[in-house]
Amino acid sequence: MVTLFAVQEALNRLYIAAPGASLRKEDRKKAAELVGLLSEIEHTLNGSKAGPVHLVDAAAGKAYVGLLTAELFLTNRPQRSHVTMIEREPGRAAACREAVARVRAENVDFTIIQGEVANQSAWPDKPDVVVALHACGPAADAIADRSIASRTRHLLLVPCCTSEAVTAVDLATRHAEALGLPRHAEVRRRFIQSIVDAERTLRLEAAGYETIVVPFVSPTHTPHNLLWRARRVTEPVRMAEAARRLQQLLNV
Repeated sequence: MVTLFAVQEALNRLYIAAPGASLRKEDRKKAAELVGLLSEIEHTLNGSKAGPVHLVDAAAGKAYVGLLTAELFLTNRPQRSHVTMIEREPGRAAACREAVARVRAENVDFTIIQGEVANQSAWPDKPDVVVALHACGPAADAIADRSIASRTRHLLLVPCCTSEAVTAVDLATRHAEALGLPRHAEVRRRFIQSIVDAERTLRLEAAGYETIVVPFVSPTHTPHNLLWRARRVTEPVRMAEAARRLQQLLNV
């Protein structure tokens, strides 16, 4: 069971590592979110195969998720596991490398890839679990698409802000116009987010992923508190129904 104390201790040791220093307010807020997501990862790993695990921390940032998963859940598995971290920003990728040196996970190998999550060459084939915490804008869709293409077994995706760069925003706007919705920002924002969420869900299901959308943490911690929990099952009837619904959504 993941505890807030264990997460805070690990964050302080891996990323602060200075005498007398302590976690900032935003770090403590992040710790609460990590407890929720790490609990989801623990549940997923407990229900998966007993052998080695290859986990991808996509749009990793400073790789809080990947490194804490290695420490808490992978180090004691009977066979050697692997964590791949994909991060485009050089400074954050460098922070990942520094933190890896302090990880207490002797039975885990690490690969840090500085690059775009949309680039398929950055991805391993058939990873066991792909995790993305607060993937912003189109990064969430790129991670879903690359997870599908890589035939990952499990995807745990937490999208963040929805910008106009998200492809389904244009679709949602056309639906709003067709329905005659008012253009008040707060009214439209909720509608557009619902269409974006629906398109993402149906796209995953049409690709063979049994998908459940759940809150992984209270909205008091973050307004972006929904997690897409997707498992590759490739069930033909489910896929066909999702594809039909997706096409219906796309027809404006």
